[in-house]
Amino acid sequence: MGRENQTWVSEFILLGLSSDWETQVSLFILFLAMYLVTLLGNFLIILLIRLDSRLHTPMYFFLSVLSFVDICYTNSTVPQMLIHFLSAQKSIPFHSCVFQLYFSLAMGSTEFFLLGAMAYDRYVAVCHPLHYTAIMHGGLCLGLAASCLVAGLSNSLMQTIIIFQLPLCGNVINHFACEMLAVLRLACVDISFNKVMVAISGFLVIMLPCFLVLFSYARIVAAILHIRSVQGRRKAFGTCTSHLTVVSMCFGTAIFTYMRPVGGSTAEQEKMVALFYAVVTPMLNPLIYSLRNKEVIGALERVVGKFSEKR
Repeated sequence: MGRENQTWVSEFILLGLSSDWETQVSLFILFLAMYLVTLLGNFLIILLIRLDSRLHTPMYFFLSVLSFVDICYTNSTVPQMLIHFLSAQKSIPFHSCVFQLYFSLAMGSTEFFLLGAMAYDRYVAVCHPLHYTAIMHGGLCLGLAASCLVAGLSNSLMQTIIIFQLPLCGNVINHFACEMLAVLRLACVDISFNKVMVAISGFLVIMLPCFLVLFSYARIVAAILHIRSVQGRRKAFGTCTSHLTVVSMCFGTAIFTYMRPVGGSTAEQEKMVALFYAVVTPMLNPLIYSLRNKEVIGALERVVGKFSEKR
């Protein structure tokens, strides 16, 4: 398809997840419930960490940042998806599509970098416990969080500019959102350069944090094996299980989707992965960190107790 077939695009049409009305209503109810749980869970995590001084540690600082990023990420796509479930015309203006792709890609990239920073925090806590507070001081934590955000925003800006400079042949996107690979399929020209940029971006955003996580946990496992008491090993590993669970979910599906050629995954596979990141992961993160964490549960009980006493 050449440039002669290029059309001026003022808006995009999103095909969504289904064209059947009853299915769309059912999906609306399901995803609305998940969306509300996501907002409630992540806001609750942020609130508990803010109110309980016992949670004012580097690990919970990064957890609160992760919850904030999850809230921003899910808000970049889910509200529009819910509206489209009940709309006959599933259109999105060009500038809104650009902003949505930029913001969702920025928050997704930031989350990968943040998971890498959290792995480093767990490495210091387990392998250098006596120097933990000195190493993971407030300035370093803020610097790491800011660096993750800047790196995510920069990567997203570069990808968004490159993608939307391409001539587009049509405006129908086979997706529920303006997702990078879905928009690339509309290009009228050869996208070999974009494939290379996606691969480079995938390596920097996904594989580098993944290598940092693997390195950190290799050192953590080695340190835990040197602990003589079974209770000590269990306690040391217990501080890492929640983070390791989230890391496995996020990096596994991202590598499967974005570290293959652009044509290596189907549109339906990309929709499922995007749903996982936009809806499922932000909902599960606070559940994983709270249900498996006695300190978070204890903070919730103390906050609820204080409110009960005031009444």
